[in-house]
Amino acid sequence: MSAASLNVENVSWTLGNGHLPILNPTSFVVDAGQVLGVVGPNGAGKSTLLRMLYRYQSPVTGRILINGEDIWVMSPRIAAQRVAAVLQEQPSAFGLTVREIIALGRTPHHRGFSSVSSLDAEIIDDVINSLNLQGLVHRDLVSLSGGERQRVMIARALVQKPQVLILDEPTNHLDIRNQLEIIALVRNLDLTIIVSLHDLNVAADICDVILMLDRGHAVGFGPAQKVLTESEVSKTFRIDARLEHLSISDTKHFSYHLPDLRQNL
Repeated sequence: MSAASLNVENVSWTLGNGHLPILNPTSFVVDAGQVLGVVGPNGAGKSTLLRMLYRYQSPVTGRILINGEDIWVMSPRIAAQRVAAVLQEQPSAFGLTVREIIALGRTPHHRGFSSVSSLDAEIIDDVINSLNLQGLVHRDLVSLSGGERQRVMIARALVQKPQVLILDEPTNHLDIRNQLEIIALVRNLDLTIIVSLHDLNVAADICDVILMLDRGHAVGFGPAQKVLTESEVSKTFRIDARLEHLSISDTKHFSYHLPDLRQNL
């Protein structure tokens, strides 16, 4: 499938009556093929938003539309053909090989207990080759490095043939090389991508648009240069943020300080 537009209309979520909203009504539009970065402090509502996008938590209010179709009206099987997610919490391998784990991504396209078809096998092989996983297909997931496991989980999502791919902190707990490899992979995917990130410099580098959340509210949406400003980042994260020019790469890079520590220097 090709990339699709994503329209989030007044979506909110709360634990129930008497509780403050975890996410207040939030609206935004992501064009087909764009990469949206979701950023904000811990507890801002990022994970809650993502859970509603991949149908883990139903919105209390609002709608989530993919190419104009509400994903919460679709059957779970059809929704899983539209949206795939790669989460921080990776499932246990249960003794399966890498290829068998990747093949699980074809499940939404099957009915009942139908076996892997020749089309399934072709799709699986194409994804394995495109992510350079050929040498890992017979290995157990637990034997892989963090970066290798992340590539396998992305491969499993890609064989679903989704229109929208959701990535929850894809570079978390990875070393620098693996972070760079995952970032390069995300850049080259021809999908609409929603990615939550802690690293604002990575977000500015790979994302077409940024949604910044704080305490359950959307406090900014738009291109990185509009949303990720010194003043807005400082206010949202309650730090002293500075954009510095890196002459070698001719790019801008955030540095961060605790306000009190800077005043005492």
